Amino acid sequence: MILWLWLCWSFSTSLGEPDSELMARYLEEELLADYSIVEQVARRVPRQAKFLQRLETRPRMSEFTVKATIISRYAFTTVSCTMVNSGSEAREGVFEMQVPAAAFISNFTMSIGNKTYYGEVTGKDKKNSSDDKARHEKSPGPTDRRENGYETFKASVFIPRKMQARFLLHYEELLQRRLGKYEYTVSIRPQQLVGRLRVEVNILENSGIVSLEVPPLRNSKNKGNGKAEGDVSPPPSTVVGHTKTLAKVTFNPSVVEQTRIARNGILGDFIVRYDVNRELSIGDVQILNGYFVHYFAPTDLPPLPKNVVFVLDSSASMVGTKLKQTKEALFTILQDLRPEDHFNIIGFSNRIKVWQQDRLVPVTPNNIRDAKKYIHNMSPTGGTNINGALQTGAKLLNDYIAQSDIDARSVSLIIFLTDGRPTVGETQSSKILSNTKNAIHDKFCLFTIGIGNDVDHKLLERMALENCGMTRHFQEDEDAASHLKGFYDEIGTPLLSDIRVDYPEDNVEQVTQNFFPNYFNGSEIIIAGKLINHTSDSLHVEVTASNSKKYILLKTDVAIDLPSRNDIRGIPSLDDGKGDKNYIERAWSYLTIKELLNSRLKSDDDLEKDCLIEKAKSMALTYNFVTPFTVLKMREAGLQSEPLQEGLISPSTDGIGEKLQSLQGHKAPPGIRRQQEKQRIKVSKTSADGDPHFVIDFPNKFSVCFNIDGEPGDILRLVSDHKESGVTVNGQLIGAPAPPNGHKKHRTYFSTITILSNKPERSYLEITPKRIILDDGERLLLSCDRSAVVRSSSLEVSISANSNVTVTIRGTISFVILIHHYKKPAPYQKNHLGFYISNSKGLSSDSHGLLGR
Repeated sequence: MILWLWLCWSFSTSLGEPDSELMARYLEEELLADYSIVEQVARRVPRQAKFLQRLETRPRMSEFTVKATIISRYAFTTVSCTMVNSGSEAREGVFEMQVPAAAFISNFTMSIGNKTYYGEVTGKDKKNSSDDKARHEKSPGPTDRRENGYETFKASVFIPRKMQARFLLHYEELLQRRLGKYEYTVSIRPQQLVGRLRVEVNILENSGIVSLEVPPLRNSKNKGNGKAEGDVSPPPSTVVGHTKTLAKVTFNPSVVEQTRIARNGILGDFIVRYDVNRELSIGDVQILNGYFVHYFAPTDLPPLPKNVVFVLDSSASMVGTKLKQTKEALFTILQDLRPEDHFNIIGFSNRIKVWQQDRLVPVTPNNIRDAKKYIHNMSPTGGTNINGALQTGAKLLNDYIAQSDIDARSVSLIIFLTDGRPTVGETQSSKILSNTKNAIHDKFCLFTIGIGNDVDHKLLERMALENCGMTRHFQEDEDAASHLKGFYDEIGTPLLSDIRVDYPEDNVEQVTQNFFPNYFNGSEIIIAGKLINHTSDSLHVEVTASNSKKYILLKTDVAIDLPSRNDIRGIPSLDDGKGDKNYIERAWSYLTIKELLNSRLKSDDDLEKDCLIEKAKSMALTYNFVTPFTVLKMREAGLQSEPLQEGLISPSTDGIGEKLQSLQGHKAPPGIRRQQEKQRIKVSKTSADGDPHFVIDFPNKFSVCFNIDGEPGDILRLVSDHKESGVTVNGQLIGAPAPPNGHKKHRTYFSTITILSNKPERSYLEITPKRIILDDGERLLLSCDRSAVVRSSSLEVSISANSNVTVTIRGTISFVILIHHYKKPAPYQKNHLGFYISNSKGLSSDSHGLLGR
């Protein structure tokens, strides 16, 4: 009889895909059905399904739903899961969810039968913290880590026979911008086929949503995802819809579709990527109910040159795939270096080998070729001398920076990669950290990369945090080559350095990091704080930074009373309870707690650590966040004073929040805020404005006025002194119909003013009523509707939003360009420019042009 059953089973499974689809359709019908006791008794079940049910001992998952609401990059996620025990005895149901390590769990609820249990966030006392530390020392913690970083939340409960349990998990995170996109990721790994599986992601971005995309499901092991290589289409059953500011993405696969993706229920990561509209300006400042958040991510900036030292582990543990993938990534990275960059390579094991002794070399075809040969010949051997390698790399870069001929505008950094722990030389983590910090001495940034499970994560993370860098960790079985290249792409294009964001001290308090050593292309700087001056109707914002040879100052005033813009209540699909939460306040609390955790990680003072822990714990309790210093305890509804028995319910949040997010910045020292004095613009009578009307003011208080009847498209030479001062100014005309009963056929105005300065170096300015283009070998685009100052050694451009532009050349020549905007222009009116000479001391007596004399 047993042999006959085996033959029947073998025959049925050998029929192929049609039979498996038939089984999947049956399972779909079964899973979608109601799980009442009466129907379970009455239903006739096919023989194969009965055989499977006897083998199945765990409760069946009937529903798995994820709903996410993303408001201005801040994401609220709710995961709902229902499990049914259709057996004849109580069975253990395990709810397991991978949560992004950067996220904070904010709530957890369970309903078993007619009882409901809720999670309460409480502070860990020192005894519990030491017990947790001991437990962490015994076990390494979560092992399923990927590039984005996940921690596993787990809750188990015994479900009585013929009953169901429902789990509800809430977590929050602030999305990071990488490579020009925000990425929201949710893990869909129910570990079994689910009758009702649905993911819904709602997005609200007032700046405007662009580049919305849903890639295929991502599985870390690249198995069972049902996708052919190179397929970039969304997962089956995905529906995407969006307007200018709202987007809704749903994923609702049937059981048949789930079977085609993965029969074990491990579908993978569901990903939504997008970006928002932005420009080179002060950024996006949002204010709601006494809190503000400021997103700064300028575009259209020229990249800064960089000096980079690659420090690569070549110890014996790197043998095989790890070293091979590292070499592949470096080959591609070297090819992407720019001609103005300089670089060197250090390989280390128990010995330290420097490719080019005592120097960094420029990027040339021959140097790239030789560097590739050096990397190709690296072989794994010996131990791991992390301290020695970093000391060598820091000395190499420090000596190069100390040279007098180094490009002052360049950005210097070390990229350090290892797969293990220190085994040679200095092996104490505290001393390695101290030595590294002293060697770097805040002169450049250190970026660390760990591969595999043997890496000292804490050491790499703290080294990066203490030296204004970032850290990444990749699993050995992943495509490390593409991850390494992706990480380099994040930091390979610095656009600004020494970025500082200031707000009036009497208007704000408890502001998060406001000084950042570097801004990289595709990333974003985020600052948040509280408003204390409730009588003010605006918030003044100033951003200062360096780009190449230029100093940039951006200024604006943001209206505080913006409830209609930032309040989400009443918006379909978003008003689901999140409207009662001030998402800007929660973004501020999220950033503040991350900052406190990072500060604690970097501190060596025990008293300071205790103070930082108490501050982080207090804020986490206020906002109901699970952090390394708070714990989630389950209590039965109605019996709030007594926790449930540990034997019945054991939610595990080990590791949640342990992985800290690198914020690449710190608070600027107090008292050094640059004071900007408002100066009145001095304008002489010598000008060309209007239709256009010319005025030349002579020293003896005598003025000459005249008009020129030009044609649309004509270019008029206003100032020409290219032989002496090197300055030339031209104006281009635009046409408009003549006013009624006028004597002219048409009107003309200046639509564009161009200023060229050839001494001591070439600078070109093109000014229109909407924008300004500055090109001094590197192109910079500025908007006329935002106040800004750009300063180099010989040129300063100051923009007063929608009012005027002042151009100062070498401090002795100044021009003022007035911007004329019409709110409701008549047919004969056009937005145009007026040109005024403010200071002509630097112009020679031989200058000419319509105004040059």
